[in-house]
Amino acid sequence: MSDTSSRLRIVWIYPDLLSTYGDRGNVLILRRRAELRGIGTEIVHVHSSDPVPAEGDIYLLGGGEDRPQILAAERLRADGGLRRAAERGAAVFAVCAGYQIIGESYGDDADNPLPGVGILDIRSGRGETRAVGEIVADVDPNLGVGRITGFENHQGRTAIGPSAVPLSRTVKGIGNDGQTEGAYQGQILGTYLHGPALPRNPELADLLLRWRVGAIPPLPPSWGERLHEERLAAVL
Repeated sequence: MSDTSSRLRIVWIYPDLLSTYGDRGNVLILRRRAELRGIGTEIVHVHSSDPVPAEGDIYLLGGGEDRPQILAAERLRADGGLRRAAERGAAVFAVCAGYQIIGESYGDDADNPLPGVGILDIRSGRGETRAVGEIVADVDPNLGVGRITGFENHQGRTAIGPSAVPLSRTVKGIGNDGQTEGAYQGQILGTYLHGPALPRNPELADLLLRWRVGAIPPLPPSWGERLHEERLAAVL
């Protein structure tokens, strides 16, 4: 965990710009699943007028519309705090617009390429059709997460470069390109899954915790696991 605190420091980046689909749920479930295991947490809300601290443990970015996405990318690039945090080994979890802007480039509403933060080897543009609906995907077995479920609503199409790995293979839905969904590189992970993603997929939340604190004990099944199974059963 962070060298400056004995508590797990969860940094929520730009909730004033990137929180279109209830992304606060990702913050809440991480804190809950950590504290159920006796891991203390500190939640840091970083608004777009604030500097991004480089001393956090897990950084969360959510979804946003076109203009807020552009503003968020510009400010994150100018600030440099998220890049410094990634370079020192922090975990980053980014959803939809957040996923696109942590990459090398992304497209605006006219599909003009704009520079991203550059901490994940992906490049995103706009597809001809919009991807809307439930999505199911099988996560890379190396991550020990299994099948994930979520809701996608985006026109993005994302190509993964050689330094990153697809997060999952799509079973239903579009994701990156109709074949893969999301990407990860070290402890940096991005996805198109809303829902929010972590409450719908508790094992994905636990992956982020393991990345920062090491081995964690299992928890008894709860509403999160039931929601996960219910959404899979409803879609497949």
